[in-house]
Amino acid sequence: MEQYNVMDLKNIARNIRRKIIEMVYEAKSGHPGGSLSIADILAVLYFKEMNIDPLEPDDPNRDRLIMSKGHASPGLYATLALRGYFPESLLGGFRKLNSKLEGHVHRGVPGVEASTGSLGQGLGIGVGIALAAKLDHRDYRTYVILGDGEIEEGSVWESFMAGSKYRLNNLIAILDRNGVQLDGYTSDIMPLGDIGRMVESFGWEVLDIDGHDFNQIISAVEKAKKATDRPVLILAHTVKGKGVSYMENNPKYHGSPPANDEEYRQALEEIGGE
Repeated sequence: MEQYNVMDLKNIARNIRRKIIEMVYEAKSGHPGGSLSIADILAVLYFKEMNIDPLEPDDPNRDRLIMSKGHASPGLYATLALRGYFPESLLGGFRKLNSKLEGHVHRGVPGVEASTGSLGQGLGIGVGIALAAKLDHRDYRTYVILGDGEIEEGSVWESFMAGSKYRLNNLIAILDRNGVQLDGYTSDIMPLGDIGRMVESFGWEVLDIDGHDFNQIISAVEKAKKATDRPVLILAHTVKGKGVSYMENNPKYHGSPPANDEEYRQALEEIGGE
């Protein structure tokens, strides 16, 4: 894989954010908030850390990424297009009739490993894939990106237990801890307490980071890769709607695109780049 430095990764993340805004505004629907919050993490994973090759998307030794928060499809689709899995021109079909780019990620899109969107399922899928790697004596890693709203679901905690039981040191979960879900703030809807300590009590290693600090993201992923006897959760503190001032920490933009041309232009200007 080509080597990217932090400045390169920042530019890639900026381009991911621009694509997200363009996609949801063209479609007049979609989920920008939670896509913008993981753009930096996606840039690091797909352009630096993951063992992948867009020219061989079905390589049995490839790393896998499960986007458990499947509504963040604009973020994943934009990343996959920029990484070369399919032409960027296809992004204009997002959420349109006869396009493969549906509102929630699905396996019909090159580079997408699992269809998700029914929240609470992605970590279980990741546990199964990571366990399969162990049984097949393969050394690929499985990454799972979780939303903090879905942490309220019991199936996630069953998966934490299973990951620990089977000592899946090839499983890296990343929690997008932006504090906002569909109906408001997670602290109001279902207080989550000290998630890091809770997950540690389930037998995982937990790495607590700023999810927008590229050096911290890189360091955490590389440390997680060295795990020897347990899975790792990277608890990434992020900002919902990161990069667009009127979207940041605003529950409205969990599932709403820019409301008009003025908001659209403002979003692109604040993100910058071309």
